[in-house]
Amino acid sequence: MKSSNPVFSRRGFARDGARTERSPRQPQAVGAQAGAPVGAPVDAGPYAPYAVNPYADSALRTPSLSKDAPPRDRSTAADDAAMTIDDVVTRSALTLGTVAVAAALSWILLPLDDAGLGLSYGTAAGAGLLAFALSLVQSFRREPSPGLILAYAAAEGVFLGVISHATSAYVAPGAVVQAVLGTLAVFAGVLIAYRMRWIRVTRRFHGFVLASATGFVLLMLVDLVASAFGGGGGLGFDSGALGVLFGAVGIALGACFLALDFKQVEDGIAYGAPRKESWLAAFGLTVTLVWIYLEALRVLTILLQQGDD
Repeated sequence: MKSSNPVFSRRGFARDGARTERSPRQPQAVGAQAGAPVGAPVDAGPYAPYAVNPYADSALRTPSLSKDAPPRDRSTAADDAAMTIDDVVTRSALTLGTVAVAAALSWILLPLDDAGLGLSYGTAAGAGLLAFALSLVQSFRREPSPGLILAYAAAEGVFLGVISHATSAYVAPGAVVQAVLGTLAVFAGVLIAYRMRWIRVTRRFHGFVLASATGFVLLMLVDLVASAFGGGGGLGFDSGALGVLFGAVGIALGACFLALDFKQVEDGIAYGAPRKESWLAAFGLTVTLVWIYLEALRVLTILLQQGDD
């Protein structure tokens, strides 16, 4: 199933042209049966997007390498080894760790006093635009690029560090810690709900989330334009009850995208996606978690400001 993030679309683990239609009376399962030949039809289930393994032409892919294989064959096998959950966890930890380290360094090193405020905000704006550009480049690439993904994580971290520091120092002290804890809570909650199958990721669910996110992003753009040229608070999404509601909708959308990310990882492992695709999973999870954090920070900032008034 093709997954999408709130800011941009990205491909799923299906190979181009590999998607096939299901028979209404013979739906296929998300994961291939244990021990079944690669490319064989998988067990029945109502949520599978494929009738056969989309990686059927990589039947030689194995999760381990033979010690007796010649050097060239071992290198090729390493690139084509099947992705595992450990690969996804490792790459995700590396990508999110890069975001955290870059955010901490920008928080510490970039000044927020009157002399350095412009420099800090300018750096944050440049880093944010760079992160967005890198995310777009990766989304249009046919293959995941670890260097590109880590560069995105570093730029995103600088942006988050300055914004978080400024929010904590001038707007809503304590909001940053609460936003981080809230993001972790959303992640844990969606993961538990997904594992318990309380959330069913279907084509209808995917289409609804994508359409909702498209409308949400368009509203954000309209609000930005109204703020820039209207000389006021735009559409009012940054304050009051409307701002809290808008931020809550953003968090809910982020939670839905987390479910799509988990589905993407599950399908990739079940179908034997190559190990390098774990970078794509890490990239998607990072973008989604950053989205949730920013929306949580928006909501908490508004609530804390109202509490002070």
